[in-house]
Amino acid sequence: MAKKVLGRGLGAFFPDYDNEEKGSTGRSEGQTAAESKNDPSGKVNIVLDIPIRDIRPNPNQPRKDFKDEALDELAGSIRKHGIIQPVTVRYIGQRRFELISGERRLRASKLAGKEEIPAYIREADDEQVIAFALIENIQREELNPLEIAMGYQRLMDECSYTQTDVAERVGKNRTTVTNTLRLLQLPDFIQAALRDEEISGGHARALINVRSESEQISLLKKIVSSGLSVRQTEEMVRNLEKKRDQARKPKAVQTGNPFLESLVNRLRKKLGTKVLIQEKGNGGRITIEYYSEEDLERLIQHFDEMA
Repeated sequence: MAKKVLGRGLGAFFPDYDNEEKGSTGRSEGQTAAESKNDPSGKVNIVLDIPIRDIRPNPNQPRKDFKDEALDELAGSIRKHGIIQPVTVRYIGQRRFELISGERRLRASKLAGKEEIPAYIREADDEQVIAFALIENIQREELNPLEIAMGYQRLMDECSYTQTDVAERVGKNRTTVTNTLRLLQLPDFIQAALRDEEISGGHARALINVRSESEQISLLKKIVSSGLSVRQTEEMVRNLEKKRDQARKPKAVQTGNPFLESLVNRLRKKLGTKVLIQEKGNGGRITIEYYSEEDLERLIQHFDEMA
């Protein structure tokens, strides 16, 4: 449990914090070298008022958009009531702290003219800083879906997490993580609409299944101008796919060939979904249908188990 420490200077807990006042050795008169070393146990699980100038931003901050109006409102509240919940930082030496979470509170405190801010100090490596910042923002629902997706991807790229690892760290199921990561496959104009909150994550995921960019643009305009719901958008995407399938007019083999007919039935029973076989020359194509993102994830997991 964190403990609030009152009436104590930062130098009492961070021996090198007052180096400028004590000289280059970082020791006061009579203090041994061993005593002046930084003890990590003295840097964590405490809450101190820290000069804002000594806190550097979190380079791993997953949140990118901070609305000016909301920051102004928070700054007004801070002027009146102060900071209710401390930010979280880690001590990095040389009189400096690095923010782990609470950038919105830090920015608003600067706007409010505060010189110090209460901060909970904890020990964390680079990997943990990324995870802490992402998890805190997700729990507070302060990130848009695209920022969450980028946060997940950073955990995978920089911390070598698998999708399962990410799901465990952020308290989500693997299907949710997979579907969120798919948002990064969207073209820039859809990502921009999602970032600007013109559409929701559900709208964006539906548009992933539209293959033509011109059709994506057309659908996006309809969603925004007509205020289409996610369900209405998904229905429009399904109708587009049906028209495309009808235009292809595939030669689906379901009868006339006992072997293929038997194979279709076996696959349908095994996979629990509609299966078609199309002949083409000496070869052909097997089409397996799915009806939702969850259904697709179920099929993928089924194939993984078969591998």
